[in-house]
Amino acid sequence: MDVVELEGRLQKLADEAVEALSAVEEKEEAIQVKNRYLGRQGTVQELMSVMREIPNEQKPQAGRAINRCKQQIESSFEDQLKEIAERELQRRIEEETVDVTLPGRKTSAGMGHPLRQVERELIAIFDAMGFEVAEGPEIESDYYNFEALNFPPDHPARDMQDTFVLEDGRLLRTHTSPVQVRTMHAYEVPIRIISPGRVYRCDSDLTHSPVFHQIEGLLIDEDVSMADLKGTLTAFAKRFFGEGTKIRFRPSYFPFTEPSAEVDVECIFCAGEGCRVCSRTGWLEVLGAGMVDPNVFEASGIDADRYSGFAFGLGVERIAMLKRGIRDIRRFFENDVRFLEQF
Repeated sequence: MDVVELEGRLQKLADEAVEALSAVEEKEEAIQVKNRYLGRQGTVQELMSVMREIPNEQKPQAGRAINRCKQQIESSFEDQLKEIAERELQRRIEEETVDVTLPGRKTSAGMGHPLRQVERELIAIFDAMGFEVAEGPEIESDYYNFEALNFPPDHPARDMQDTFVLEDGRLLRTHTSPVQVRTMHAYEVPIRIISPGRVYRCDSDLTHSPVFHQIEGLLIDEDVSMADLKGTLTAFAKRFFGEGTKIRFRPSYFPFTEPSAEVDVECIFCAGEGCRVCSRTGWLEVLGAGMVDPNVFEASGIDADRYSGFAFGLGVERIAMLKRGIRDIRRFFENDVRFLEQF
């Protein structure tokens, strides 16, 4: 076979393919026609086997003829696909009419989980007072979670913070106080931080959860007194609960502070007159606080004779329940959209 005969046969195949493609109605049919001519076992591929019969000086001309044939079929295939797509679009426009006068579908914008809303508000308040945010690991060693905070191994106060222990002896932190210890180890005084985060305890009922969130604060400098602590927490209470909010300190005990106090705010539901929420006392407990114990300073290498400081801690869930009037802490973790949408 010479190159002239090959060119003629290739042109004939191209014309046949173009005609066959122009007659198809579906995309799948067009693909089948294309494969019949250009597939691995297609007619064009079979015809290419005669290339070895063509003289060497005519092979470039034969190659160009084969490429022209393929290009004609490919071009016709693409044109037919476009025509099929246009016909399909026109059919859908005619059959699937849309009433443009109907109102659009509104999408609701999320507001964030109520715990995150309250946490962000608390952080913003302390940030305005000059406290920096510090974070640390949720899996801690016994040293950072207990011993460095004046909890010796046999201390009875550990029973109040029963937690989850891993096989390697580490534990899930029971408070964010380990972040305070890590900060005292890593930075020089003065220190002014808050440490928000998740904590864990083996406790579960209407007002307690095995996992909950805390924000703890620590301030260390020269000549820090209980008056500074009271002023800081009074400013916080007024910012968060309202300008007229009153607070009171009740003596308490924490291993890492001395003296220690429980801090109450005047009941926001009855303005101190006494109601069911505050158990007729007119007060609501919101956090614990106190002056940092010298033993904690000693464990972190801080001179207790030169420096003093205060620490405080509050539960985000506790604060959120008081402010939002929520009676069951488990509602925060059930992921019930009907509950979350209220906030």
